Amino acid sequence: MNDGRVTGLWELTRPGNAFAAGVLTFIGAFVAGIGDATVADPVVNVAAAIVATWFATAAGNAINDYFDREIDAINDPDRPIPRGAVSPRGALLFSAALFAGAMAATLTLPPLAIAIAAVNLLALIAYTEWFKGLPGVGNAVVACLGGSTFLFGGAAVGSVAESGVLFALAALSTLTREIIKDVEDMEGDREEGLNTLPLAVGARPALVAGAVLLVAAVLASPLPYLWTTFGVAYLAAVAPADAVMLYAAYESFDDPSAGQSHLKYGMFLAAVAFVVGRAVTLL
Repeated sequence: MNDGRVTGLWELTRPGNAFAAGVLTFIGAFVAGIGDATVADPVVNVAAAIVATWFATAAGNAINDYFDREIDAINDPDRPIPRGAVSPRGALLFSAALFAGAMAATLTLPPLAIAIAAVNLLALIAYTEWFKGLPGVGNAVVACLGGSTFLFGGAAVGSVAESGVLFALAALSTLTREIIKDVEDMEGDREEGLNTLPLAVGARPALVAGAVLLVAAVLASPLPYLWTTFGVAYLAAVAPADAVMLYAAYESFDDPSAGQSHLKYGMFLAAVAFVVGRAVTLL
């Protein structure tokens, strides 16, 4: 295997995204309470969940590049398949191997975590086959898949109550980001014949819908404090994250590329706020 192909396969995984997904799984477990876990060996379970998340995210990214190879030739010609570093068949086989690794790690976890992984796999298949080009539906599936990393981490240690709130907030903010990304990709999606939300209703109405969803997430972000799950430290930590995300939504009306990028940073800061909230309760 030549170096160019190895590099191409590595790029297919979108390693930054896969690493971030693993971190979010850990955050979900931490917020749920690793120290209060109801499973026999929570540390081993969390490690297995992180590995499973990395493999599953990498596999999903690779299979997405396989199905998007014609769109990427327009929107992102430097991706591995359009530039010829990896063949479509090679990407498909690589994705299958990654999915197998994810399944092997998942089967060591509690039944609830296995169930979440199974639902996610079905959702991913449905997304690539049917939902991707439906206005808003594909975005919602991606948002739920992204947010479910927190649920998966919580399930690995036997509890999804606290991580469930994080899932809901993450899903709403991810849905906004997916809508903004579709605005950014309108040209290629139009060429491919996809009927994304911006193409169906127009760029500005789609961005308004995304902004409304994000405002709902921001308004809901104080709930863990109001429910006394976390204290004032969480509230202080989540406020800057909310500010960054609101600015990103505003920015996306003039520059969708910058808006969706900055929204990602705000989402990560919000996840850190949950870590701060849980950490303070342990002191």
